[in-house]
Amino acid sequence: MARKLLLTHIDVPGIEGFEVYRQQGGYRAVEKAVKTMTPDDVVEEVKKSGLRGRGGAGFPTGMKWSFLAKPEGVARYLVCNADESEPGTFKDRYLMTKIPHALIEGMIVSSYALGANTSYIYVRGEMMPQIRILEKAIAEAKAAGFLGKNILGKGYDLEIYVQPGGGAYICGEETALLESLEGKRGNPRIKPPFPAVAGLYGCPTVVNNVESIAATVPIINDGGEEYAKIGIERSTGTKLISASGNLVKPGVYEIELGLPVEEFIYSDEYCGGIANGKRLKAVVAGGSSVPILPANLVFKTANGENRLMTYESLADGGFQTGTMMGSGGFIAYDEDQCIVRNTWNFTRFYHHESCGQCSPCREGTGWMEKVLHNIESGKGSMEEIDLLWDIQRKIEGNTICPLGDAAAWPVAAAIRHFRDEFEWHITHPEEAQKRNFGLAHYAEPRQPVV
Repeated sequence: MARKLLLTHIDVPGIEGFEVYRQQGGYRAVEKAVKTMTPDDVVEEVKKSGLRGRGGAGFPTGMKWSFLAKPEGVARYLVCNADESEPGTFKDRYLMTKIPHALIEGMIVSSYALGANTSYIYVRGEMMPQIRILEKAIAEAKAAGFLGKNILGKGYDLEIYVQPGGGAYICGEETALLESLEGKRGNPRIKPPFPAVAGLYGCPTVVNNVESIAATVPIINDGGEEYAKIGIERSTGTKLISASGNLVKPGVYEIELGLPVEEFIYSDEYCGGIANGKRLKAVVAGGSSVPILPANLVFKTANGENRLMTYESLADGGFQTGTMMGSGGFIAYDEDQCIVRNTWNFTRFYHHESCGQCSPCREGTGWMEKVLHNIESGKGSMEEIDLLWDIQRKIEGNTICPLGDAAAWPVAAAIRHFRDEFEWHITHPEEAQKRNFGLAHYAEPRQPVV
């Protein structure tokens, strides 16, 4: 049985409330940090743990914290990015719903480490139930003396506020999130300066994902070195995975990093295999923004090594034969699924969610959606496959924030690995149209934003 750190008590009745959470050892990390450790000690433990950002980028969390500027007399902020919007990703929502005090405890520990006296949890606007759950948890923690003035009598003050977002995917990008938190339109900022120097209200700010912040609790409780013993090499600890698609048992799983991908898909402890006894066709391993992998590259790398659920193994071979851990949105496709339709659907999302600030993204995502719609509906030409490749190539790396890359990478990988399927839609237009019968309720592609 795999070791769990975040979901250990997830099935305990009443674990969403303070009393039961406390009975299960909750808030020990706050007591340990505030009573026996300095802020620098906490940062050092997180560094030792090897914890990497669980929101998608995978940057070492302790190192990110150490970049925080500390000018005299200037406020510092911790902002939790709970704007979980990546298609195929729902593990943060699950954590906030089932065990909200794990996040609140992690917020207190992390805020103490950073010297922040005011912290924010920025939650996607559609998640109103989770917003109410978090606000209740904050009130309970404050009533118990773990928040507010003079926490545990040690002179540390902290207030945590929950801020609903406007339902924009772009606000998952940290600088767009900060713009939105300040009451402005959620457009990404040009960097530098980075948030660690000039973030919220122009002050030093750290933005971390829900899972990253919650993971600081077991790190402080058990020690960074113990946490680093879990996992493999530079992929330490556990990871929450949102598993969906054509699986026997979709859901949220906590895995030890280093688990073979084949075991994750087929073992009864996790996903239980492909539904209805069908064959696996492809996997999107880290949410809609990462390259899709065909079945022949899912279990083995191009070098013939076992593909593992780690940052390094999933990325082995670069984008030619690899992918990314990303946000952990693991989507499995069986033999009957259409890769062209899947890619079109992702592109529709990115076109809709582009903030429109950068021309390559604003115009390019619209054109990719149009071209993919033509191919998907049996009205495309062979030249349009090359046009699609050219468009995504001109988007990648040419935008202020990574949304452009997120839109381009799935298209590139789909063409790279499944070009024959794109060609089939073009050479068999009548069959493509018949297969798509019933999809007329989809709106025609939107015009690019101007």
